[in-house]
Amino acid sequence: MRRVVRQSKFRHIFGQAVKYDQCYDDIRVSRVTWDSSFCAVNPKFVAIIIEASGGGAFLVLPLHKSGRIDKSYPTVCGHTGPVLDIDWCPHNDQVIASGSEDCTVMVWQIPENGLVSSMSEPVVVLEGHSKRVGIITWHPTARNVLLSAGCDNQIIIWNVGTGEAMISLEDMHPDVIYNVTWNRNGSLICTSCKDKSIRVIDPRKETIIAEKEKAHEGARPMRAIFLSNGNILTTGFSRMSERQLALWNTENMEEPMTVNEMDTSNGVLLPFYDPDTSVVYLCGKGDSSIRYFEITDEAPYVHFLNTFASKEPQRGMGYMPKRGLDVNKCEIARFYKLHERKCEPIVMTVPRKSDLFQDDLYPDTAGPDPALEAEEWFEGKNGDPILISLKNGYVPGKNREFKVVKKNILDSKVNKNMEKSSPANKSASSTPSIKSEAKMEEILKEIKSLKDLISSQEKRIIKLEEQMSKVAI
Repeated sequence: MRRVVRQSKFRHIFGQAVKYDQCYDDIRVSRVTWDSSFCAVNPKFVAIIIEASGGGAFLVLPLHKSGRIDKSYPTVCGHTGPVLDIDWCPHNDQVIASGSEDCTVMVWQIPENGLVSSMSEPVVVLEGHSKRVGIITWHPTARNVLLSAGCDNQIIIWNVGTGEAMISLEDMHPDVIYNVTWNRNGSLICTSCKDKSIRVIDPRKETIIAEKEKAHEGARPMRAIFLSNGNILTTGFSRMSERQLALWNTENMEEPMTVNEMDTSNGVLLPFYDPDTSVVYLCGKGDSSIRYFEITDEAPYVHFLNTFASKEPQRGMGYMPKRGLDVNKCEIARFYKLHERKCEPIVMTVPRKSDLFQDDLYPDTAGPDPALEAEEWFEGKNGDPILISLKNGYVPGKNREFKVVKKNILDSKVNKNMEKSSPANKSASSTPSIKSEAKMEEILKEIKSLKDLISSQEKRIIKLEEQMSKVAI
């Protein structure tokens, strides 16, 4: 007898917004007309692109700093034009890259406990694009490899540790690039473009491996992402402006494996994919819902699971990596939904009665350690992600600094690191004192910056009081 209901452990995924006091409130989310997610999250920080006069800026908040965010809260504000995209480094939770309308890519190292004063000096500026840079994405398995794509229809892959542009893909896209994603081990990239084509590219050989013209007939932007088995999932629009979800086999791109038509709306569908559970979440810009689907190996391949619906439309969306989730609550995804003036976490859970670790929900997932160094990847090596178990919850490593064969400009604390990394030359007793000295120095710096902040606020209050007294008179 044929089963009427398909068996799946993800049929009952349950989405819930957190309580009001756990939201990040009073944030002026960017109004720039660009279809990126405007938000990036990792197990330590949430970063949000905000409105800024005279340039571009984004907020970096420690996850625990919920509630109302003061208007004078420090920002990352080194760009001279609006910031269009941000992305956390998967191998160092304190490093974030940003792309902007000022045609540059900047890489920032955030202090361990968050910002205490506004940061305008990046660790490295990457210049090579001739028009605004709208797409930023780090290599999933190689340390210090960053991809950027701009409105000059060019893709550049950088070795961030040396600040050099190593690969430049110039003549492959005749029009604006909508998005770029890496595959699981970072050997290939997949792009969607305004000419309605999907391309699979080997960036080191600088060749197009597969291409599909008119993947979606509609004129509005498409998105394409790699799945863990090498297939490609695309979102786009039909000729009748219906939103579509399609699955493609890279070996044969003539016809899609399946196409799902969803609804008529003009918001671009941003796909977020979990390779461990094969669940894809679709968040439409301007929608107030998140749809989720399970991808399987047998037809019809894409199975609708459910919809999380809310009242407020979303301006952007951040997606927490698996190692930042609470495994004790059976949390399988967490989104950071941007409203006009706040950021609201949304937790996706699979209800289970048992309090034990659910190993079927949490297979080993990609950890923070890189499989390769940048130089090895540019020489042609590939490496699958190094997996970690989430059984005891993810415990972040202490202060992992960048390690590069050449002199690394990302390493602002070279001297301190040299002292730390050569304990053989030191006596065992002197090593802790060096660490404590460095820690002490950091604390003193923080105290000084806090004092400066207080004195500047005092001056501001005195000034305002004077103005108020004049008004009262």
